[in-house]
Amino acid sequence: MSTLSCTLSDSATMLRRSLRHLQRYPSLTLLIAGMPLVFLLLFVYVFGGTLGAGLGHLSGGRAAYAGYVTPGIMLMTVAAGAQGTAIMVASDMTEGIIARFRTMAIARSSVLTGHVIGSLIQTMLSLVIVTAIAVLTGFRPTAGPLGWLAAAGALVLTAFALTWLSVALGLAAKSVETASNTPMFLMLLPFLGSGFVPPGSMPAGLRWFAEYQPFTPVTETLRGLLTGGPVAGHAIAAVAWCAGIALVSYLWAMKLYRRERVR
Repeated sequence: MSTLSCTLSDSATMLRRSLRHLQRYPSLTLLIAGMPLVFLLLFVYVFGGTLGAGLGHLSGGRAAYAGYVTPGIMLMTVAAGAQGTAIMVASDMTEGIIARFRTMAIARSSVLTGHVIGSLIQTMLSLVIVTAIAVLTGFRPTAGPLGWLAAAGALVLTAFALTWLSVALGLAAKSVETASNTPMFLMLLPFLGSGFVPPGSMPAGLRWFAEYQPFTPVTETLRGLLTGGPVAGHAIAAVAWCAGIALVSYLWAMKLYRRERVR
C-alpha cells in the first residue's frame, strides 16, 4: 500500500474509535449543546424583549433578537465541541494510550485526525439540536437550500479550525484539568464580537477588538446567509481566519506530537 493509502486507512481506524466513544457516551453530545442552549434560552426569553427592541435596525422584540443571536449561539456550540476535543486528547496523553499507539506501525497524524473528524461529527450533531431549539424560540431563517449549505460549510470550516487549535491545546496541557480550561476563551469570543449585540454599541477599544477578532466575520457570514444581508466581505475574512488558524494549529499540534514521540 502507498503512504497515502496507509494514512487514510489508519485515520479511518482512529475515526471508528472516536465514533464508538460517541456511541457509548451520547450524553457528551448533549453536554456540548447544553451550555449554548442555556445562553440561547436566557438571552431570548430574559433579555430578548429589551435587546430586540434596542438593536435599532431590528423590530419585533424577542423574535427579532432570536434571529440575531442564533448565529452567535451556533459559534458557541462549535467552541464547546472544540473544548471537548482538548479534553479527549489530554486524556489519551495522560492515560498512556498514545504511548501504545506510538509503538504501532501507524501514521503519526492518524490519531489526531481521528479526534478531529470525530469531533466534527459530534459538533454537527450538537448544532442540529441547537438549531432546532432556536427555531422553537422564534428563529425564522429565510435561507434557501444553497444558503443552508453555505452556512453548514462555514460552520464546518470554523469547527475544523477550532478543533485543530484545541488538539494543540490538549497536547500542550499537563493534565486533563488544564486542557478543560485553556480553550474556554473560545466560549467568550462570541460575547466580545457581534454574536449578541452589534459592535457599534460597545466602547471604542472593545469595539475595535470586536470588529477585528475572528469570530465576528464568521458570525456575520452566518447571519447574512441565514437571515439575509451582506455576505461577501465577511465571508472572505472568515475563510482567511479559519484557514490561518487551521494551518497554524495543525503545524503546532504535529510539532507537539512529534516532540512527545521523541521523549
